[in-house]
Amino acid sequence: MTTSAHHPRASSADEEQLAALGYSGEFERSMGLWANMALGFTYLSPLVGVYSLFAFSLSIGGPPAIWWIVIVGIGQLLVALVFGEVVSQYPLAGGIYPWTRRLWNRRYAWIVSWVYIWAVIVTITAVAEFGGGFVAALFSVAATPGVVLLTAVGLLVVAFLANVSGTRTLARVAKIGLAAELIGVVALGLYLLLFRREQPFSVFFDAMGAGGDEAYLATFLAASLSGLFLFYGFEACGDVAEEVSDPTRRIPKAMILTIVVGGVSGLLSYAGYVLAAPDLQGIVDGENADPIPGILESSLGTVGSKIFLVVIVTAFISCVLSLQAAGSRLLYSFGRDRMLPGSRWLAHLPERNAVPINALIVVSVLPMLICLFVFWRPDTLARVTAFAVCGIYISFQAVVLAALRQRLRGWRPAGLWNLGSWGLVVNVAALAYGLFAIYLLIRPGDADAFLDRWIVAIGVGIVLVAGLLYLAIARPDRHSDGVPEGDAIEVAAHLQQIRRGAGNAPSSTVPSEEIR
Repeated sequence: MTTSAHHPRASSADEEQLAALGYSGEFERSMGLWANMALGFTYLSPLVGVYSLFAFSLSIGGPPAIWWIVIVGIGQLLVALVFGEVVSQYPLAGGIYPWTRRLWNRRYAWIVSWVYIWAVIVTITAVAEFGGGFVAALFSVAATPGVVLLTAVGLLVVAFLANVSGTRTLARVAKIGLAAELIGVVALGLYLLLFRREQPFSVFFDAMGAGGDEAYLATFLAASLSGLFLFYGFEACGDVAEEVSDPTRRIPKAMILTIVVGGVSGLLSYAGYVLAAPDLQGIVDGENADPIPGILESSLGTVGSKIFLVVIVTAFISCVLSLQAAGSRLLYSFGRDRMLPGSRWLAHLPERNAVPINALIVVSVLPMLICLFVFWRPDTLARVTAFAVCGIYISFQAVVLAALRQRLRGWRPAGLWNLGSWGLVVNVAALAYGLFAIYLLIRPGDADAFLDRWIVAIGVGIVLVAGLLYLAIARPDRHSDGVPEGDAIEVAAHLQQIRRGAGNAPSSTVPSEEIR
């Protein structure tokens, strides 16, 4: 094993575990617990999630839609606990790709990661597009398609420049984004709750006519997006595992903190806006599709709302930054294992700043191209983003399923952070929740047109079929024979040996040559 000289903070234990997994340290381990949590939190971004879906979810399910934040938060916490055990044993850059490879095999990992990377790229596009409207509002410019395109591209460029500056800059901006998020969701949410309340708390048990004469259960299920769109991004904590010191302990904690703090923040923010809305019935009836600026104006005044828009734009930049970081590490990990065309180029890691610049270019340029397509066809933004969240949830459950498969074969996670005897129960519960969430995302909508009713299923189907065809015809996995796969049980045993001070890694655990 070799470790570059510019990694002074890499502990021998961190690098010993990395060597046992077949890799040498190339990144700078300059990210601590709070920076790692900030990265996941700004990717999850309760501010972006609540602002993007507030009016939409209220118009579908009324004020009780807020309870989806609680339901989905608990479900995703189960998923995060499973992820915590996996990343503690496999603290590798790229997250979902190396986890699924080592828990199942390289072909399974390839198709799961194919779905995930496209979902991330589309999500980057969507966040940049949504953020463009707030940038326009900040400068009092009409949010025309041309303005939104320019501001979206601007957000992508600013985030890219911050990312290529190195892991330390990424950590600093993520912390700034975390502060902006907490001000934006917690501080303002509490202010609205305490001083600007227009509605009684009982409103959260009043549908206010949402769903019409239909049974409210169906209406409530349709409003699930208010929670489902909010609770992902915690996996980004694991995407940068090789840039975190003591990752086997810190990353699981960062994931859990991301879910808990993000959930409480989102709940406070959503509740604050509902209770401070002067005309809540109008929002529920769909008469006001963008109520938050009006609520801000009435609560904070013109100057206050402008200051708050600065906070919002900061949060959007940080969210794009975190998304780019997560997507680039996945592409880097793919390239390092020679699983894609141009793998050597994607896996290039300059020593000066130790970030995968070429992979960052890909996850910045492709969203720009999609932004151009949205500019040409503005009505397609909702359609191209509809599959993204479902694709991410499918990728999550692919990890949960692979972990359960290994457990049933005898795997006992050997990371320094694990659930012990509760692991199997949590794993089964996480899978059951995940399948329910995927059903909620993929179920047909209420639109009359076939395409609009089944848009999520169609989007996922197109990406899956394209990926499977490419995998079958081009066999991108054939160049990656020397990299371990499906070795969870063997690695767990080997890590236990290391901690007992016994022996070296068995040959099946470490490739014949270090992967660079």
